[in-house]
Amino acid sequence: MKKGYWVVAYRSISDESAVKAYAVLAVPALESFGGRILTGSTSKVQAHEAGLQQRTVVVEFDSYETALVAHESEAYQKALQAVGSGAERDYRIVEGV
Repeated sequence: MKKGYWVVAYRSISDESAVKAYAVLAVPALESFGGRILTGSTSKVQAHEAGLQQRTVVVEFDSYETALVAHESEAYQKALQAVGSGAERDYRIVEGV
């Protein structure tokens, strides 16, 4: 079974307190689905080519399907409500190779 990944780049943050409130709810929500944070908000980013120097978070799940289900879960949806418009993010769920 192929792993699943959440890859989230923060394009901009207008409300750091909303991002912190999101993290308080999001971390336990994704951990309840076996999600493992591989990079976090304090990780260094070295951008290349057309890449941008943005806060980037990568979360690994045991399967792509689990990554999808975790995103749609009630607990994670509450986390999304907490961040609201406090950040603009480029958010992708991808299947591993």
